[in-house]
Amino acid sequence: MNKQIIFTRLNTAELLTIEDEHLGSHDVKVKTLLSTVSCGTERANITGDLNVAGASAPEKVAKFPRVAGYSSVGIVEEVGDEVKSVVPGDRVCVYWGKHKIYNILPEERVVKIDDDRIDNNTAAMAFIATFPMAAVRKTKVELGETAMVMGLGILGQCAVQLMHAAGAVPVIAADPNPARREQALAHGADFALDPLAEGFAQRVKELTGGINAAVEVTGVGAGLDETLDCMAKFGRVALLGCTRDKNFTIDYYRKVHCPGISLIGAHTNARPNQESSAGLFTHRDDIRAVLKLAANGRICLQDMVAEIHSPADCGAVYDRLVNDRNFPTVVQFDWTKLD
Repeated sequence: MNKQIIFTRLNTAELLTIEDEHLGSHDVKVKTLLSTVSCGTERANITGDLNVAGASAPEKVAKFPRVAGYSSVGIVEEVGDEVKSVVPGDRVCVYWGKHKIYNILPEERVVKIDDDRIDNNTAAMAFIATFPMAAVRKTKVELGETAMVMGLGILGQCAVQLMHAAGAVPVIAADPNPARREQALAHGADFALDPLAEGFAQRVKELTGGINAAVEVTGVGAGLDETLDCMAKFGRVALLGCTRDKNFTIDYYRKVHCPGISLIGAHTNARPNQESSAGLFTHRDDIRAVLKLAANGRICLQDMVAEIHSPADCGAVYDRLVNDRNFPTVVQFDWTKLD
């Protein structure tokens, strides 16, 4: 028997029993231990956002059911005849899986965890952490350059840690939520500022002389506009979050064209599928990089986890995600609680 969290209708999540899938010769069956909520993406899905399909054309009417839950950790239960990289009993990171007890997916979507220093909370976040990792790589931040992360949800908090690990200094963290600013300071930000405060951009430039590399993760156009006001000449801005918001305008001539700013598409699928190169890593290689950074103390994902719930409580959890502006940055589902 398999169970999965499904957004059955607008603003509604349910844990439902689903049919078992067929295991193909190149597939791996993984029993989930923990899965992580990706707040921005999952809020967009459950609230019926029409622009959630990446490169696909937006829907004209929100269609349900919808599913989510793409970053998890589990134990391999069964493998297809052609699978070579994992065996039953291996602990693995799963990417592009779902919030469900058993995920059956192609072998390339599981990454074996060989290091015992990696806890399950970290492993369940590893794939999500590759999203801001790709954005940071694309900014080509250099040692000693100034950096800013605009928006401090789960992706922004990870981006702060990664900018710090990459040698950016100072790292500016920006979010209206004071609790999120405090969290960012605890994880590598040198300064944490409220972007809604009067004189925000001026204060950033006083502290930095202008930002060389920025990751925009707010999901609203105003976040990008404010980020551009903080940039140094020839600065680079990775667009990790704002592109879902279409109802905004930018003075591109003054804020982009004249200062020579680079705006970089940083959707997680805008990366190579098979072979990594400088600035462009595959999902698998970035997952391995996240695990190495965590195992050696360069980043700390475990401390970001605020709440862990049984999947049976998903209705209440997602109700809060929809309605509570102070919903925690990182929430996970513990699937062992269903045993």
